[in-house]
Amino acid sequence: MTRHRFSRTALHAAILTGLLFGTTLPALAAPASSPESMGKYMNSYPPKLLEVQPPWSAPLYPGTEVTVPGMENVPDIHGDINNPELVVFFAGNQYMLVNRLMEAFSKAYPQYPRVVAFTLPPGRLITAIKRGNGILLGNMHITLQPDVLTAGHGSIMRLQTNDHWFTQTEIYAKNRLAIMTQKGNPDHITGLKDLAQPNIKLCMPNPAWEGIAKSSIIPALKKTGGEALVDEVYKNKVAAGTTFLTHVHHRETPIRIMENQCNAGVVWYTEAYFHAKIAHHPTDIVEIPAADNQEVSYTAGQMKNAPHPEAAKAFMTFLLSPEAQALYHQFGFMPPK
Repeated sequence: MTRHRFSRTALHAAILTGLLFGTTLPALAAPASSPESMGKYMNSYPPKLLEVQPPWSAPLYPGTEVTVPGMENVPDIHGDINNPELVVFFAGNQYMLVNRLMEAFSKAYPQYPRVVAFTLPPGRLITAIKRGNGILLGNMHITLQPDVLTAGHGSIMRLQTNDHWFTQTEIYAKNRLAIMTQKGNPDHITGLKDLAQPNIKLCMPNPAWEGIAKSSIIPALKKTGGEALVDEVYKNKVAAGTTFLTHVHHRETPIRIMENQCNAGVVWYTEAYFHAKIAHHPTDIVEIPAADNQEVSYTAGQMKNAPHPEAAKAFMTFLLSPEAQALYHQFGFMPPK
C-alpha cells in the first residue's frame, strides 16, 4: 500500500477501532506517495508498515502531523471538521477518490474552500442521521449534519419515499462486484464458487452492518451457487473460522489480505482495481462474469435540511460535471447512464 498523511486538526485525538483502515489518493500511474515525499515524522515509521496501513491519500489541508499507523488514524474523514462550508456523507467505497473530488470541487467553486467528506458504510451514516446523536469514533464525537448523502440507489429512494429527506436526487456513477486476492492469485480463484473451498480464508462484509453484503454479494452468491453457496460462505465458514466478517470492508479486506490474514474477499470492483492497478499494492483482481454479478447505481441526495443548501446544490451539479465524471472513470467506476 501507499502511505500518505491524512487531514487532521483535532481529528487525531480519536483512536479508530473498527475504522482504522484508510483512504487513498495516489497518482494514477504510480503508488500514492513515497516516504521521501513526506516529513521526518512519517518517515520514521518502517516503510512496510506505511505500505499496509492507511491512510493512502494526501490530506486536503496542512497541519501538524500526529498520525500513528494503526492507532491515531482517522482515514475515513477527509477535510476540515471545523465549520465546514460543505459536508458530504459518501458511500464508503469511494474513499480512493474523495480527496481529489473535494479538492476539485473547491477549485471549481472557490467560494467553498472549507469542505469535509465522510467515507463510511452508508447504513451507519443513515442510522446516525436518523438517531440524531452524531458519529462516535473512539473518544471523538462529531455532530456535523450532511448537506449531501450518497448511497446505493435503492437506499436513497426508500429514504425519499418513506421520509422525504431530499430536495433532489441524482445517479452519478455505477459499480459492480469483484474478488480481491493476494498478489498473483496464488489460490487460483476463478469465481465465486471457489470461495467455498475450505482452504481459502475469506474476508466478507457483515450483512448486519454493510449493505454490499445484503444487496449485492448474497444475491450474487445465490445466483452462482444457490443457497448452498451462501450458507457455505456466510454460515459454515464463519463457524469454522475461515470467513472473517468485516464492519468496514473497504479498509479491513485489503489490509487483512496484505497481512496474509485472508486469501480473498468480495469487494466492489473499484476497490480491487484501486489497490492492484493504481496504488500497486500486493493484491490482485478476479473479475466476476456479468451473469453472476450485481450492479449498483450510486445516487446523491441533497438534504432538505442541509446546513449549506447553496453549497449542496453546487456539489450536486459538480458530481455530474465532465471533470467529476472523468475522475470516477479513472478510478474504474462506470458512468451513470
